[in-house]
Amino acid sequence: MPNRPFKTLFVGDVYAGPGREAFRALTPILIREHGIDLVIVNGENLAGGTGLTRKTADELFEAGASCITSGNHVWRQKEAFDVLEEDKRVLRPANYPTGAPGRDFVRLRIRGCEVAVFNLLGRVFMEPVDSPFQKALSVLNEIGTETKLIFCDFHAEATSEKMAMGWFLAGKVTALIGTHTHIPTSDERILEGHTAYLTDAGMTGSYHSVIGVDKEVILKRFVTNLPERFREAGEDVWYTGVVIEADPVTGKALSIKRIQYRGVEKNGYFIRGEEAGQTDQC
Repeated sequence: MPNRPFKTLFVGDVYAGPGREAFRALTPILIREHGIDLVIVNGENLAGGTGLTRKTADELFEAGASCITSGNHVWRQKEAFDVLEEDKRVLRPANYPTGAPGRDFVRLRIRGCEVAVFNLLGRVFMEPVDSPFQKALSVLNEIGTETKLIFCDFHAEATSEKMAMGWFLAGKVTALIGTHTHIPTSDERILEGHTAYLTDAGMTGSYHSVIGVDKEVILKRFVTNLPERFREAGEDVWYTGVVIEADPVTGKALSIKRIQYRGVEKNGYFIRGEEAGQTDQC
């Protein structure tokens, strides 16, 4: 097994077309620049901001994604049911009740290393599902002790629930990264000398918005309390996530570093969907 650290790029919730465009443009560059081995990306908002389709998932895979995680909105596109059943690289949260389409985790063989990725859904301020804490133990038991590199996307609303899960899985997984709120946090650290942790990786999409949606739509909803059809925003596109280095033998995280690229569409990172320019961290 190679001695160099195993490097993982985890990208926060990719929101609609602008997010997909940014992912397609920057991910191949980051893979080369950082020597990335594994790319995990949350894709529950790929298709118009809610759910995913075969086409939108394939766009991410073609750009370098190894695995797509999701969350409570993944079911919003009917096509997602078939994608979850047919493609092991696309995950739904493992703690949905028995019978839900898809699988609890995926194993990948990368650079001679066996890697496992799984996805959990929080319950605080969310719809009722099975306990993510109990399900996490069940999934880890199924993965087994031979697999050392284990990554978990915890898709949850409450920061307290995410932090609790971080401590609960500390020492048991290589990384626990939070998603769902679309707001990046700055509390990256390594718990118990083993588990890389971040409360929320943020959103890859338009920040001239309210968590990806046209701000005028959301302002009207708040001011009038009347329903309004959501429209995706497209300005000031950010690419957010983290790069995690881990020991491929022990599975222990060695470092975690947030990445954030702002104004992607204005800085030469993509032109009509084509990769262009160089990246500068902001």
